[in-house]
Amino acid sequence: MPTTCCAKNCHSRLHDKEGNKTGLCFFFRFPSWKRMYGEQVAEVTKRRRMAWVAAVRLHFPSFINFPSEPSYEMLENHPDWKPSLLLGHDDVQMTDEARFQRSLKRKVVAEGLHAELTQEDLDAELPYLEELDAEPPQVQPDDMDTEPPQELPQDLDAEQPVMTSAECEFCTSRQALIISLLEENRQLKEELEEYRMDESFLKGDDDKVKYYTGLPNFAMFQAMLLNILPYIHQGKRKLTAFQCVLLTLMRLRLDLPTQHLSHPFHVHRTTVSVAFQQTIEVLYARLSPITHWPSRDSLMVSMPHQFIESFGRHVAAIVDCFEMFIEKASNIHARAQTFSQYKHHHTMKYLIVITPQGFISFVSKGWGGRTSDKHLTENCGFLDKLLPGDIVLADRGFNIRESVGMMCAEVKIPAFTRGRAQL
Repeated sequence: MPTTCCAKNCHSRLHDKEGNKTGLCFFFRFPSWKRMYGEQVAEVTKRRRMAWVAAVRLHFPSFINFPSEPSYEMLENHPDWKPSLLLGHDDVQMTDEARFQRSLKRKVVAEGLHAELTQEDLDAELPYLEELDAEPPQVQPDDMDTEPPQELPQDLDAEQPVMTSAECEFCTSRQALIISLLEENRQLKEELEEYRMDESFLKGDDDKVKYYTGLPNFAMFQAMLLNILPYIHQGKRKLTAFQCVLLTLMRLRLDLPTQHLSHPFHVHRTTVSVAFQQTIEVLYARLSPITHWPSRDSLMVSMPHQFIESFGRHVAAIVDCFEMFIEKASNIHARAQTFSQYKHHHTMKYLIVITPQGFISFVSKGWGGRTSDKHLTENCGFLDKLLPGDIVLADRGFNIRESVGMMCAEVKIPAFTRGRAQL
């Protein structure tokens, strides 16, 4: 690093007599040739270094504006891109400072155009640009040395209209591209919403609600959610509480495997299995109190007229058994108890009782699929809820007349309804 100025009749030094920097004089190293920053940077930095060497070897020039740091190496038109002051010497080719200032002006105008995205704002800028085009630059070559740098940005290059037109066309094309991308983004979001398993998947479509959940409409589904969602622990799970309930009802309704459910919900099948198990426990704890045996008076008041015409007002229950497939047990005794001759599979059997109004009034505990319907009916606690004079509707496979008769009740088997409307 030099410490003394080499200009004629100049005695400036970097440090004073005490060795402290004066701040009145600055020295710069020769620019390096940057070969590892790409071909463009390597070419410009090499050309800049050679320009410095050529300028210094000739007449020891210096910088015009006396900066505190060198100019940016990629600004080749900058007046301080290479040393240019005479400092007592002659025959030095000056850098075109006016041209550099005009390029800065064009850059400012271009950045202003890029910042505006609407057509109205572009139209608002046109009068200003036309005013700039109407005033061509009045720069004389002889006055370049004496003209102060502060007034140079007012001059515009004669090529300004061409650059402005090109920038306007570029901005218009960019604006059209942005609008098309925004429209495409909106359409993709709408398509994604159609396949996303959230509230919007079922909202407003009762047929879809009934198919996937078994509930009659979305209002009923929401009422059930209000009773369940506060008790579902979500934690760090990827599935929301709503998705856990929907997933569970879909599996119960359609008997879908976990591998199948993992795809529409975009989670692993283990996550589906854990969510199903936890949600089932919440459903049992919160919804089991809903299943209760109604009083005789409430049944008679709201008895459908079809039942009154066929069986009278004393129909208390409609019974049937429901079998659910399970995996084969490892224990031989349990395997024998759960194998169903009717389903030819290992099952669990439940007795389900509904009222003539369609409400579930009784659900038994689970029994092995080998258990007969008669044995299950007599030992699940259903008979204890019957009152004298009650009528029970059952399928032909239920041989429970004697058991029900012990409770002073009656079993009636509906006739076949093939070709006729059901009750």
